[in-house]
Amino acid sequence: MKRLLSSCLIFLAIACTSDYTKYVNVFSGTDGNGHCHPCATTPFGAIQAGPQTGNFAWEYCGGYQWKDTTIMGFSQNRIDGTGSSEWGDLLLMPFTGENYKDDYSSRFDKSSEKAWPGYYTCCLTDYGIKAESTCSKRVAFHKFTSDGEPIKILLDLQSAQIGSEERFHKRVVDCSQDFSDSLHISGYTHSVAWNDREIYYDITFNRPYEIAAILPLRDPAEKIHRLVLDFGESDEPLMVKASISVDSVKGAAESISEEIPGWDFAEVSKAARNAWRDKLRMFEISGTREEKNIFYTSLYHLMMHPNDISDSSSDKPFYSTLSLWDTYRAAHPLFTIICPEIVDDVVNSFMRYYDAQGFLPMWALGGTDNFGMIGNHSIPVIVDAYLKGFTGFDPEVLYQAIKRSITEDHIKYDWSAYDRCGYFPYDVTTVESVSRTLECCYDDYCAAKLAGALGHKEDSVFFARRAGYWKNLVDPETRLMRGRDSEGGWRTPFDPLLCGHFKTGGDFTEGNSWQYSFHVLHDAEGLMEAMGGREAFVEKLDSLFTMSSETHGTGTTVDVSGLIGQYAHGNEPSHHVIYLYTLAGEQNKAADLIRETWKTQYLDGPDGLSGNDDCGQMSAWYIFSAMGFYPVNPCGGEYVLGAPQLPLVRLNLPNGRVFTVRRLGDGPHVASVCLDGVPVEGPTISHDAIVGGGTLVFEMTD
Repeated sequence: MKRLLSSCLIFLAIACTSDYTKYVNVFSGTDGNGHCHPCATTPFGAIQAGPQTGNFAWEYCGGYQWKDTTIMGFSQNRIDGTGSSEWGDLLLMPFTGENYKDDYSSRFDKSSEKAWPGYYTCCLTDYGIKAESTCSKRVAFHKFTSDGEPIKILLDLQSAQIGSEERFHKRVVDCSQDFSDSLHISGYTHSVAWNDREIYYDITFNRPYEIAAILPLRDPAEKIHRLVLDFGESDEPLMVKASISVDSVKGAAESISEEIPGWDFAEVSKAARNAWRDKLRMFEISGTREEKNIFYTSLYHLMMHPNDISDSSSDKPFYSTLSLWDTYRAAHPLFTIICPEIVDDVVNSFMRYYDAQGFLPMWALGGTDNFGMIGNHSIPVIVDAYLKGFTGFDPEVLYQAIKRSITEDHIKYDWSAYDRCGYFPYDVTTVESVSRTLECCYDDYCAAKLAGALGHKEDSVFFARRAGYWKNLVDPETRLMRGRDSEGGWRTPFDPLLCGHFKTGGDFTEGNSWQYSFHVLHDAEGLMEAMGGREAFVEKLDSLFTMSSETHGTGTTVDVSGLIGQYAHGNEPSHHVIYLYTLAGEQNKAADLIRETWKTQYLDGPDGLSGNDDCGQMSAWYIFSAMGFYPVNPCGGEYVLGAPQLPLVRLNLPNGRVFTVRRLGDGPHVASVCLDGVPVEGPTISHDAIVGGGTLVFEMTD
């Protein structure tokens, strides 16, 4: 016993002192479809300060591509790993020389480019400038050091990450700037692109500037001139602090004065890295260096979003960058385990969107909703939190918001057709009708759970009936999900490989019938029955993973990636599917496919992700799968067992307890599972068992 206690104390000491940021590859996912960026940020912070290397293309949703060799400037906020472009505000580009021109971009020395959590640097070879970026939670901090010539700054307030050049020029519809203080620039911008949003900003310099040039507008639709700022000659580095508020210029300025009152760049960089050290040390794992790199990088990506965009003076956090169609599946359930401190505040933030627009948010960004994607998946996040015992919000108020959001027509949904037909008919809901039905059925299931828990019996029955609407779209001939019209007729002809997309039409969202036919998260037993029983269901799953990866139609998109047969791990609707094997009594088949996905879809390098990370959802799958379980049903606290991918995962829980997963043996399959020495009966483990601490042991066999 003494030896065991001594070992535990040593282990805890190591966990408290180890620097796991050394395993984070900030450049992972910055090549190809990952859409990640290397900007300096803090856990759940409002700022992402760093380089922008491109724009006007899908590959630049993150504003950076590893293959690029030129930088167009340094912006203050960025979205990590999504499939749409936005943010990239307050572009600053340092340069030297007297020639005022249209393009101030510079080549940069790739060998000088380095980054770790909270810091980015490179050398701009065209200007002889070393650029460094760090940040606090709400303030970007840049340091530019010249090898001789005086540094000037191009300030481009029109710039942002935009999917097309036409929208770029039109995005700003109103603005104001204040140059009354030679050490500050402040202002306001109202822009309309992916989001309709307003920002207020303050930019502070370490020495006074003069406006040396007002550059001509690049297009008549633009509202803001680019400026050249001259800071005179100095042997000292030029430093810039910038903050953004969704409420006021005063709020942005106060964040700077409270979070970074001085000019000690090294101190701020150290604090940012320490913030990540504190978060990453919650996990201690055994594995190869490559596995550690991928694991801690995944944990880093997971906690980049959502972002608390409240001002430093605010007494209530306000969370945004909520890619809920993606993150409700695994990222938010993982937060309830490893970051419970943000859960109540995230849920309460939903009400700010509701109060502004009359329904709960779907894809919140920069303080407003862009109504992206389908379903209303703030609902499962709310209900999951309530069912897991979180109490920092009013469940009745939130329930009424849920009820209104999915019964009263609004910009996204006509509920009358849904209820009249028992699905969204494709002749009324002309795009994504099947996927919308399946996603909304899940929201209905969650609403029914909360209604029942709060004593709203009639509502619970109503939403539970709706939660079964998916059964109306199971084609009896193919046993796949198939569109129907408002008269009940089946979509004819029917091609189950035909991909749909909201831009190109079709009945599915970023996928086809094969990829969405298993999207019944809340009723696996019912789905098995609808597909002909357990044996037939397993055969259907087998076909999904072994058939050709060919897809058809103009709706085929780059989002449908990471294909194993028709299983698309690079896109979120597929993420739970492997674990359905366990629920069907075939855990060893799940184990085989988890290992294949683990090895082929996540790599240690810029091309490390097979699809968009989507604000941490791809990463959440990796972390859960490392521990050997996954939330097939993301609401309520049951995790379906798979097979652990690491010999040891030790989770130092925020409540002071420790949850450990051990893998005994090197075989690929699971022989038995025990929790604290007691055999686990059934295919799942509960949330309470995890957060209660203990040791989960998987005995592996050939």
